Amino acid sequence: MQREDWDARYAWVEDVWDEANRFLVAEAAELEPGRALDLACGQGRNAIWLATRGWEVTGVDFSEVAVAKALARAERDALPATFVCADLLDYEPDAGAYDLVLLLYLHVPESTRRHVLAKAASAVIPGGTFILVGHDVANMVDGVGGPSDAALLYTPEQIAGELPADLEIEKAERVLRDVDGEERDAIDALVRARRPLPS
Repeated sequence: MQREDWDARYAWVEDVWDEANRFLVAEAAELEPGRALDLACGQGRNAIWLATRGWEVTGVDFSEVAVAKALARAERDALPATFVCADLLDYEPDAGAYDLVLLLYLHVPESTRRHVLAKAASAVIPGGTFILVGHDVANMVDGVGGPSDAALLYTPEQIAGELPADLEIEKAERVLRDVDGEERDAIDALVRARRPLPS
């Protein structure tokens, strides 16, 4: 989808997705709050959840409509979250500056994905965590929802292989997500990695 498509989608309803992603909640609930970067943040549901737990969060998305809604929500609730409207191909996060970096449900061609992954990884501080969740390629046939173009999908193993070697892979697996009104589960890829502290 293009920027205009996402703007239209976010403008159409108050909250496209409201609750924080369940896999983020499971993976990040026990982490010590610090600085977080949420790339492709949409309306900021995950950034807002982190901010309510004491994280200082920066969310980035290319949809002006989504970013405006996220900013309004953060300001309304006086949360430590800022939001930036930028294309991830152009956005340059501060290197080694974030305790947690998120990349959830960004589905772009492989060359673009590798570019964004490299930037995301570079932003992780020593001792920090990187979390990616997205539609697995198996979802197109055996799951429900998500992109119908296999070139935009991936496996956990692919993502683990595309991350820099200086990130330690802690988890790379397929996970199931129940979807309201659907008989089948969605199939997602979950990758969690950590940048080791200097020895």
